Amino acid sequence: MALAQATLYTVDDIYALPEGQRAELIDGQLYMMAPPNTTHQRISHLLEWEIENYIRNKDGKCEVFAAPFAVFLNKDIHNYLEPDISVICDKEKLDEKGYHGAPDWVIEITSPSDPQRDYGIKLFKYRNTGVREYWIVNPQKHTVTVFDFETEKRSNQYSFDDNIPVCIYEDFILNISKLLRR
Repeated sequence: MALAQATLYTVDDIYALPEGQRAELIDGQLYMMAPPNTTHQRISHLLEWEIENYIRNKDGKCEVFAAPFAVFLNKDIHNYLEPDISVICDKEKLDEKGYHGAPDWVIEITSPSDPQRDYGIKLFKYRNTGVREYWIVNPQKHTVTVFDFETEKRSNQYSFDDNIPVCIYEDFILNISKLLRR
């Protein structure tokens, strides 16, 4: 007796979702996304704003995009992600649908319902597709885990109270607690 085959979803299935329903597609598997809570949105907005200001003040060439923003990570029909924050320096891969390739810096803010997706499957995907730096911000534990894939240094874990160095920008430091106190 043959085993039942799992459905392999495509980007077309993402676009066919009902209005307002969000999901990500990783290697043909569909992962539904719950609406973000207030803390998630606050952290996302503050980080996006701080990163954008840094880039502008340095006359940088990179752009910051916050979710929902499509990242076609493998440039195929079976992978579609919406990182909470994407910093993109290669604008040649941008079009009106999103970004086709690996962002330079990705920040994911864990949700209480499924934090392990960010620490597992997304970590693997981002590392193996060319993302230079990956942050996992965990509001429940008040931690930030930083992966510097570019230099292949080990990951570092910080608390929200720590000054966290940004790997792709030599002189940029973020402190989540200070941002939240503003």
